[in-house]
Parts: sequence; C-alpha cells; structure tokens
Amino acid sequence: MTRGKFITLEGGEGAGKSTQAARLASFLRAKGIEVVQTREVGGSPSAEAIRELWLGGGETHWDPITELLLISAARREHLVKTVWPAMERGTWVVCDRFADSTRAYQGAGLGLGIETVDDVYRRIADGFEPDLTLLLDLPVEEGLARMAARGGQDDRYQQKQRDFHQTLRNAYLELANVYAYRFRAIDASADADTVAAHIESAVCGYFDL
Repeated sequence: MTRGKFITLEGGEGAGKSTQAARLASFLRAKGIEVVQTREVGGSPSAEAIRELWLGGGETHWDPITELLLISAARREHLVKTVWPAMERGTWVVCDRFADSTRAYQGAGLGLGIETVDDVYRRIADGFEPDLTLLLDLPVEEGLARMAARGGQDDRYQQKQRDFHQTLRNAYLELANVYAYRFRAIDASADADTVAAHIESAVCGYFDL
C-alpha cells in the first residue's frame, strides 16, 4: 500500500488556515483521495486534553520552555495516535498547523530560538516532516483587522501586539526560504475562493494530481 501524504497549513493569525484546511480536504476527497483533516495543538483525544491544559494556563502562566514541552507532548500523541496510523493506511492528512508553528511562535515569538524547538522536535518525531507545507501569508495589519472584525482574541497569541505578529511573519518567511523544497507560499490577502484556487493549484502541481 502506498503511504499517505502529509500536508500542513501554516501562517499567522487571521490567515484563514482552518477554512482553507477544510476546503482542501474536501477538494482532495472529490478527487477520490481518502483524507483525515486534523489540527494542532490537538488532533487526538489525548492531544486535545493537553490543548485544554495549555490554553487554560493563561497568557503568563506557562514558562516558555514548559509551553514548548506541553505542545511537544501533544504533538507526539497526535503523531502516534492520528497522523502516522492514517498515513500507514494510505490516507492523506491535512493539518492546520504543525511544527513550523512552534518554530515561529515559541522559537521566534517567545524567544526560545528555533534550535531549541528543533532539538525537542527531533526527539519526538524522528526526522518526520510534512510532504508539503502551504504558508498562508498576508500583511500583519490585515490579519489583525480580520481578527478584530470577527471578534477574535480567543487565545493568548491573538492578544499580543503588532511587533509580535510581525516577528511571526518574518519567521515564517525565513522558514519558507530554509525549507523551500516543501514550502509553497500562498497570498492569503485575496478572497477565500481565490486563495482556495491557488492552494488547489499548488497541491496539484506539487503532487502531479
């Protein structure tokens, strides 16, 4: 049996990752591909339990290293319980956020350093990485405006100041450069239909669908 593919969607707040992950999963299913749609932090019952613990800590409750370890524990559970079994069955997995989020948010945004994040990641993931990462990129001001329009501030990161979000965007763009072989940048400032069309084109071209 052919091993499934692992596609991740990344980007800052307000980029539309959850919406586009759902649309991409539907698009692939219409092509006859079996798909599991999932997310991080979370994606399995045990990982979702860790997510609740993590979010319940409040903005200043968790030390950054503790936060990294909580997220990494959830990721390990997600991989072992959801992602890897699905891929072994030949199922494709579409994931809203993955390790690149941790590199950007905890590594760059919280100042731990991407090397620290990667050291922990190597210990839990054994060299595993996405087949394709779609970076939904848009200017920080636009992302913040979208959050404000939808009444967003449902987690600690959405409440941080503009400089923090600019740091995230810069980190993502640098990651797209470092991992250019698996990253495809998508202009997320367009309307949802246009963004979805660009994602579908990128995925079809990457996997020769």
